[in-house]
Amino acid sequence: MHDGARSPRAGVVARVLTHWVTRRIYQALGVLLLTFTATFLLLQAMPGDALMIRFEDPTLGLSPEQIANLREAYGADRPLIIQYFTTLGAFLTGDFGYSVVSGTPVGQLIAEALPKTALLATASFVTAVVVAVGIAVASTYRKLAWIGNVLRAVPSLFVAVPVFWLGIMLIQVFSFRLGWVSVINPGPWEGLILPVLTIAVPISAPIAQILTRSIDEVSTSPFVTVVRAKGASWSWVLWRNVLRNAVLPALTMAGILFGELIGGAVVTETVFGRAGIGRITVQAVSNQDTPVLQAVVLLTALVFVVVNLLVDLVYPVLDPRLRAGK
Repeated sequence: MHDGARSPRAGVVARVLTHWVTRRIYQALGVLLLTFTATFLLLQAMPGDALMIRFEDPTLGLSPEQIANLREAYGADRPLIIQYFTTLGAFLTGDFGYSVVSGTPVGQLIAEALPKTALLATASFVTAVVVAVGIAVASTYRKLAWIGNVLRAVPSLFVAVPVFWLGIMLIQVFSFRLGWVSVINPGPWEGLILPVLTIAVPISAPIAQILTRSIDEVSTSPFVTVVRAKGASWSWVLWRNVLRNAVLPALTMAGILFGELIGGAVVTETVFGRAGIGRITVQAVSNQDTPVLQAVVLLTALVFVVVNLLVDLVYPVLDPRLRAGK
């Protein structure tokens, strides 16, 4: 009888979760479609014509008829609405077109650049999380109150630091003055150190701020008082009870920041001369290479949407109240 009573409730919870997941997936697809549409229209509204800029160069010696044939080959002579649906259909099949500048398939350019940017983004994110958790946890120990007050001010300082300035300062101090890290022909791992720090420091700040605030709120909950009254130490309560309940708001912020890392790598890769999505983005902007720009923007949106969708799916795993349908 007890199992029979639980089965209908479990079925209801499963249907609610399925409906919620389906709705979130449709929302993610809608965001991607809106991103594609907005990017397409904005790039079309840019002054100048990438094809004309590229092929009207007198040194190329192309005749007007040849330029017209190139425009036809790229589909640039078609009405805007036809270009939109043609490009959308091609994107849905994984065909991102060809770079106007190099003639290389855009998918090939991204496939070559993405692994390096993904490695940089992942290493930076892990470092940022470690730094944020360290700051948040260290600032809660009451025996070192003055250190805690200092640590609580650190995230605000990190937020205010511009990424490009931080990258340049790290190069000046650790490479040119101290000589600890080489930025000229560094090894594969050595070349990651300074770029990772440049990205990790600013994004660790909001995670640390939210996690510290959340720990403070959870620490005043009645269940913490009860556990402490039973003789548990603050360290035991912090790691076993408080952090598990305090991590959810920080998880949301971490998901947002990780989703933005692909786009945020542009400045860092430019400062450190790293080959990646950032470099091809800068080159595409300089040359008005619209197929590359559109693919990069959509890739960034896809990463952002997928990461935040995964964060939403992890919530019920971390919060039993969501699994229970409360």
